[in-house]
Amino acid sequence: MTFLEAIILPLRVVQAVFAIIVLGVLAYAANDWAWYWSPSQINFLIFTSVWTLLAIAYLVIAPLRFQTAAHKYGILAAEAITMLFWFAGFIALAVLLTDAGCSAHSGRYWGPCRAAIAGDVFAAFEWLLFSATTILAAVHCWRTRNTNSGKHDPTIEVQHV
Repeated sequence: MTFLEAIILPLRVVQAVFAIIVLGVLAYAANDWAWYWSPSQINFLIFTSVWTLLAIAYLVIAPLRFQTAAHKYGILAAEAITMLFWFAGFIALAVLLTDAGCSAHSGRYWGPCRAAIAGDVFAAFEWLLFSATTILAAVHCWRTRNTNSGKHDPTIEVQHV
């Protein structure tokens, strides 16, 4: 078992746990932000969390059980789209939180603000994790660009023990 094979399952677990954390804290922030609305930036990151859980299910299950669905470009697309969603979401929420005055120095350091800040920090880490796995998938696609094989890279596949 190579180094990549050994770290890919823990990496996927961390990605899933962070997505669940973001989902939970931002659901609280959206529910308690105001009486009649929640910001679209928070709603987008809630969507991104659910998307991530579905993408991780694809990224883990398809290479193991559905080999034809685990095409190397499909894996790369799932990784890249998820990474872009996290990047756009955490940047947009950071701008909103700055504009809303959510900081310890302002008077608006209330519960939903703190939850949104925590969710944004986890979203930034999630972006970093998906950046790493996207780079791994892109490197595999680059290395196999002149072959007719559409197979995924077995070294970034979750291995059964």
